[in-house]
Parts: sequence; C-alpha cells; structure tokens
Amino acid sequence: MNITPVPDVAIIVVAAGGGTRLGAGMPKAFAGLDEHTILRHALVRVFEAPVAQVIVVAPAGREGDALTEALEAAGDRRDLITVVAGGETRQQSVAAGIRALWGDVEVVLVHDAARALTPPEVFSRVIETARGAGAALPVVPVIDTIKRVEAGEVVAALDRSQLSAAQTPQGFRRDILEPAYAQAREDFTDDAALVGAAGHTVAVVAGDPLAFKITTPADLDRARRLVAGHPLPAAEVGLDRAPAVPRVGMGTDVHAFGGEGALWLAGLEWPGEPALSGHSDGDAVAHAIVDALLSAAGLGDIGTHFGTDHPEYAGAHADVFLARTRALLGEAGWRIGNVSVQFQANRPRFAARRAEAEAVLSAALGGASVSLAATTTDGLGFTGAGEGVAAFAVALVVPA
Repeated sequence: MNITPVPDVAIIVVAAGGGTRLGAGMPKAFAGLDEHTILRHALVRVFEAPVAQVIVVAPAGREGDALTEALEAAGDRRDLITVVAGGETRQQSVAAGIRALWGDVEVVLVHDAARALTPPEVFSRVIETARGAGAALPVVPVIDTIKRVEAGEVVAALDRSQLSAAQTPQGFRRDILEPAYAQAREDFTDDAALVGAAGHTVAVVAGDPLAFKITTPADLDRARRLVAGHPLPAAEVGLDRAPAVPRVGMGTDVHAFGGEGALWLAGLEWPGEPALSGHSDGDAVAHAIVDALLSAAGLGDIGTHFGTDHPEYAGAHADVFLARTRALLGEAGWRIGNVSVQFQANRPRFAARRAEAEAVLSAALGGASVSLAATTTDGLGFTGAGEGVAAFAVALVVPA
C-alpha cells in the first residue's frame, strides 16, 4: 500500500450548509449534478490540486455519506481524508475543520463545496501566494454595472474597476488563521474578512469563472449544463471499494375519516365515501409511498419536504407528492425500482379498482412498478372499527 507523504497544506472543504435557497430538500452538498453529488464534483477537483490533507466538514449525521464521497474522489490519496461534523454557522464549521488540522500543516485553504467546479489551478495559485503573503483570496472582476440603492432609489454608481467578486479557496498561513479564528467575536461573511479584521493584509490572485457558487436552482441548472459536457469518470471499483448498491426503505401512514370533500386514496377519488382528514388530501397510500422512497434514498421523511410548513401542498393529491418525490430522488442520484404497498381499511372496496390505482401511481413515479394490496383487520384496531386507514409501503431504489 502506498503511503502519501505528510503534506504541509490542508484544504478544508465546507459542506455543512443546509442549502435552503437551493430548495433541494437536503444539504446542498448532497444534491446531484449528474449521477454524482455537488460534493463529489468539488472533491474530485480538490484531489487534482497539490497534495494536501483534505478535511471535509459535513452536516451532523451525514459524516458517513461525506466519507463515501471523499473516498470515491480521492484516488490514491485516500489516506489524506479527514471528515468532521460542522456547526450551526459556516464560521463554526470552519473552526471544526481547523481543529482537525494535522501537526505538519503550515498553509490552510478554506473552500466551499458549493463552488464545485473550481479548477485545480486556482488552488495552486492560492497556495503559492498564501505561503509568501500570509493570506490569499481568489477574485474575478465585476462585469455588471453596480449601483448603490436606498429606499428603492439609486443614490450612487460604483466604480466597478475598483470592485472584485471574492471566491474560494481562500488560503492562509496557519499561524495567521488559527489565532484569527480564536479571537473572532462576531460572524464574518468569509474567512478573508475574518483574517482582515484581525489586522492582516489579504493578497489577491486570479480566480476563475467556473468557481461560481451554486446557491439557487438557476445556479444548479448552469452547473449541470457545464458538467454535461465534462462528466466525471466512472468510479473505480476494487476489492477495497464497494460499488453503489440498491437500497430499501419502509414507510407507513395513517389517516382518520372525517375530512371535508371526497375520499382520495391510492391516487383515486372515491365518490360517495367519507373523506380522510389531513394537511393535504389524506391519501395514506401515497404518503406511505413517499416515506418509503425518501427513507430508501436517505432523504428524510414526508414531514421534511411536505409538512405543514409547506402550505403549497395543502389539498394536493398523490400525483403532486409522487412527482416531487421522484424529482428529489433524481437530484440525489437515485431512480425508483419498485414499490409495494398494503393498506388496511374496511372501506372502500378496493379490488375492482386495483389495476386503475396501480397505473395512476406508477405513472406519477415515472413508470416505476407499483403493486397494491388491501386487507381488513377482522374488526380489530381503529381500522377494524372503521375509524380510518393505515398503509405500509416498501420501496427499492437503485443508483441512477
């Protein structure tokens, strides 16, 4: 086994953000660009940069996922990987990365995983300049005309020749960065600002247009178009590296009768039957499917993506829930294999509409196979008493 010499450079890859503005329903770094995540794309480029300890700062609870991504990206540099849990803010996450630095490290780069397409050459420029100047920041010129606006009115035009847009990685000598973080008493927008507030001068180097930050859905679409022409190579599978495998998830849901309007169950309307109560249409079958799929893909549960804090789903039917769930899985690099559901209820009588329901649910999931079964509980429990419906689903997802 080849052991990589201990480097004097470390790259802290900050991947702990929630990605609220991206709207992917998961931590931003784990959203998909193609069949790989944003984090994987960022790390491939990090490992193409000069040899360094690579510290991935992951969301708490996702350290294992981050390690998997790092191992797949590292090639023969797998012994340089460290993974730690991040904090509630970016600054706390970087501080967690700093605490994981090896003793030989003298130059530290801090890089946002969201700048996933940053070319390796930018890392080299930052390292070289940080060694001599103490701190280095990659920048690109501001192209747009910039106005200062107050109360809805333009009050001044700014000279864009004096403006630059900051990027990452930002590089610092360790003997500058560690004390600056130790004495920081407020949150800063980036590490260069924090180091500057500690009294240090920050040199600039040329950034790159490809180092844009993936923040919004439009940014993600742009990144996907760019990587479509330059996909990452297929992951190398060896005896010490397990290939991606299918995953299974389970989901359950219950709803009581007593809602308003018509009964919706298994994606179908059932005229003349009492409605189920719920935030949306109370379709326990569809909701159990959603939970099973999200569980299989490691994407949380139905409350995370469709709960009462998402008023846009009030009254929504199965087709909306299942189409959105299918999209979430696709963004995370999964496709649906098949789903099996059993629901328990005294009514409605289901057998005559089974094929219709399976076709509707399958169509909403992009053609994935859905099989349904219905049963009673011989008068036992709340379903046997006719008070509501219970549904149980098992889903298989496979790597896309």
